[in-house]
Order: sequence, then structure tokens, then C-alpha cells
Amino acid sequence: MADRRRINGPVGATFAPVFSKEDREKVAKVTERSRPKDIIRKIYLQTGVTPSASGSAYLELSSGAVPGASGLKLSCTVHGPRALPRSMPFSPHLILSTHVKYAPFATKERRGYQRDTSERDLAIHLETSLRGAILGDRWPKSGVDIVVSVIEADQDRSAPQQNPDEELWGMMNVLSGCITVASAALADAGIDCVDTVAGGVAAVVERPRSSVSSSEEAAEGEASSTLVVVDPVPAEHGKIVAACCVAYLPNRDEVTNLWLKGDLPPSQDGTLHLQLVDKALHAARQADQVIAAALKESAGEA
Repeated sequence: MADRRRINGPVGATFAPVFSKEDREKVAKVTERSRPKDIIRKIYLQTGVTPSASGSAYLELSSGAVPGASGLKLSCTVHGPRALPRSMPFSPHLILSTHVKYAPFATKERRGYQRDTSERDLAIHLETSLRGAILGDRWPKSGVDIVVSVIEADQDRSAPQQNPDEELWGMMNVLSGCITVASAALADAGIDCVDTVAGGVAAVVERPRSSVSSSEEAAEGEASSTLVVVDPVPAEHGKIVAACCVAYLPNRDEVTNLWLKGDLPPSQDGTLHLQLVDKALHAARQADQVIAAALKESAGEA
């Protein structure tokens, strides 16, 4: 007698699909960057999405020119300020606690329910970025918890094969989005800050040889093979050489956190790293305009 409670597999053998080299080349041709190198992707930001929290915000980045890509979707909640337990020692400043967690379905490879090392690193960078903006001395012996949930990460789900470096460089975009959405959630919670914190990302990518003429190569030499772009999408570029993520206070012109990763190629003037940081600050200024517009919209509705 057959067991009706068990779902049996197919009788015949099945094989995993195998993609040819031509299919991979077609995907690579379609996924080229179409927007200018100094323009970030469109950002959707809304505050007050979680009524039970003291402050909340939701951020969504478009997928760019990549067909079938997932883009970036983040949700942030702020709980507090609230009194600390009596068992804890007295603190004259506000105790900030950050928590970043990927949803199990956020990436191609299914995530676990426990935080891994990459999520802990993102939480540490986020805490460093926000600590320099919060006026913590106004809440002695108090604490605030900031929880960021990564609903969907920046990955190309239409690619037949997973790029091992895609998730590595995508962490830069995730951190930039976490900084921006957390800053909007802090403002929605009414926590006093010296300025809004905006995140920005820039990267040094290999320029496609089809867009480089022979005269440019002769004039620029090795520098002609690289290009500095803002808000890079790993699926839109063949190879990312280095990336930089900053947390920026636009009105005070201060940087609270800087994360630089990769190997910068040699340049003639030796200022390629300064150009990379400057482009990241340029991206942060554009993100700050989105934060200001979202806060003005929420204030008008209130």
C-alpha cells in the first residue's frame, strides 16, 4: 500500500540545466551600465512604516539596467530611547546598539537564522557611522536599539552562474543603504542628531575596451583601463577593482565612517584613492537629498 503522506520524487533521473558559453556572453552584453558614472540609482524612501516602533523607515533601490536583478530593499526600526536595567552601571551617554540581519531569502544562497561574520561587520560599521551624529549626552543611562532587515540584496538573479565577488562588493551597497535608512528612522523617532547621516559608495571598475580608443590608451596609459563610478552594481561591471563606502554629514562636512576595500591600480598622479573618496562623498550628497525630501514629506503629512 502506498504512503499517501509522502511526496515521491520523479521516477526517471533528472539533470541540472547546463548553460553554454554563448548564454553567459549574452547576459554579459545586456548587463552594461546605462546611467552616467556620477549619478546614483533612484531611491524610494519612506518613514513611519512600523507604527509599533519609535521610528522606522523603508528604503528601496532600483535594480539599474540589469534585467531580472533584485535591487536593494531595507527596512529599519528604532526602539527607544528607553531606560536601561538597574543592574547595568551608570552611563552618562546614550548606549547605541545596532543589529543588521539578512532575510533567509535575501540572497541567492539561503541565509541562516543566526548572524554570521559579515552581518556582524555591517552592524559594527553602522554603529560607528551613527555614533558620531547622535547627541548621546541628552539621554543618560538610556539605550536605543536600531534593527535593519535586509529584505533583498543587490544581486543578479538572472545570471546562470553565481559570481563569488558579487556578494563581497554588494556589501558596500548594503552598508550605504543601512546608513541612509537608519538616519531617516532616527529622525522619525525624534532622536536629536547634529546632522543627517547619508551613505555613499564609489568604485574603481575596469573600463570596457570597446569604449576606449587607441589615442586615449596612448595618452593615459594604464589609467585608461579603469574608471571611477558612483553607486556600482556588481552585475553591471565586468570587474570591480576597489570600492569605498562613506558615512557623511553634509551640513557639517564631516565623515563619520570610511570603509575602503580592494587593490587600487597605480596612477600617474597618485591621487586615485582621493578621487575614489570624493566620488563616494558625491554619492552621499545625492542620498542626503532623498532623506531631506522624505522627512519633509512625512512632516507635511503629520
